[in-house]
Amino acid sequence: MADLKFPEDLKYAKSDEWVRIEGDIATVGISDYAQDALNDIVFVDYKVDKGGSVAVGDEIAIIESVKAASEIYSFVSGTVVELNAALVDAPETINTDPYGEAWLMKIKLDGAPDLSDLMDAAAYAKHCEGR
Repeated sequence: MADLKFPEDLKYAKSDEWVRIEGDIATVGISDYAQDALNDIVFVDYKVDKGGSVAVGDEIAIIESVKAASEIYSFVSGTVVELNAALVDAPETINTDPYGEAWLMKIKLDGAPDLSDLMDAAAYAKHCEGR
């Protein structure tokens, strides 16, 4: 737990996704805690296409590891403007760089997102410690 990272510029969901808001674009991925729990990630399957619409609560991807499969959900609404296609060929990147090269998708927001259900880095770290 001590060596896991939780960047301060992100918001985190209890289900271990993160979001970075830059203007009207939300970049979404999974946390360092999630990739550590999943262990060796072997497969990423997107459940939405570029240009598709997503709403809060929609399943947007499945990440599979040698241990388990995990559904990834959106906590913003908008239009998918980019999928990280590199993860299809190199899903293990999520294990080494979950906040950088291993983002999952970018979503153009439908208005201002309601991030009130999300945690800052300190609250998320405490949430992870309590598991």
